[in-house]
Amino acid sequence: MAAKEQKLKHVAIICDGNRRWARAHKLEAVLGHRKAVDEVFEPLIDTAIEQGIEFLTFWVFSTENWKRDGQEVSALLALFRELLTRQIEQLHKKGIKLQIIGDLSKFDQDIQEKVKRGLELTEENKKITVVFALNYGGRDELVRAANKILQAGKSEVTAEEFEGYLDTAGTPDPDLIIRTGGEQRLSGFLPWQSVYAELVFPEFYFPEFTPKKFEALLAEFRHRNRRFGK
Repeated sequence: MAAKEQKLKHVAIICDGNRRWARAHKLEAVLGHRKAVDEVFEPLIDTAIEQGIEFLTFWVFSTENWKRDGQEVSALLALFRELLTRQIEQLHKKGIKLQIIGDLSKFDQDIQEKVKRGLELTEENKKITVVFALNYGGRDELVRAANKILQAGKSEVTAEEFEGYLDTAGTPDPDLIIRTGGEQRLSGFLPWQSVYAELVFPEFYFPEFTPKKFEALLAEFRHRNRRFGK
């Protein structure tokens, strides 16, 4: 009997390997990030829409990334500003809803304002929800959720209530998590939400992630047998 094809609602991608791709091509690290912004995000989003995926998450900046070289961090922040202007306009024209997870309070005020504008601009869009994880860390998210619960004056909550305090409240858990670059770990990505996610760790770097490669990973997922602990 043929395996039942798995439904795929939410795909999350750990965008790893930008710097290694740049080094392999004897380029500055920022050019790996630039290629991702200019050539990778939008084609993957278009492919997700074609494949009927409802939520697509990109982890693009972790709480640990602040420890990188100051020049690289500054270049990344400049790319975020661009992503949150030019790219968001493109998303809106396509009917795509923007969502952000992570602690935005660490970013400069102008970036926070661009995020707010992007969220408001795309709030009513329905084609797909694209989530960018910015200054995101799994432990940080859990600690912030716990603090919100304490601030609400609660001493005990159910698992369902706890989910409402997470950055991802209202978003389905990922069915599939893809980490590019060959590293076989999640590095704290969505620790609460990833418990039943299928995981794949392709060797190629994120700047090399093409729609064809994405389609192949989605096809492989759909033939997996997911047991959800049963």
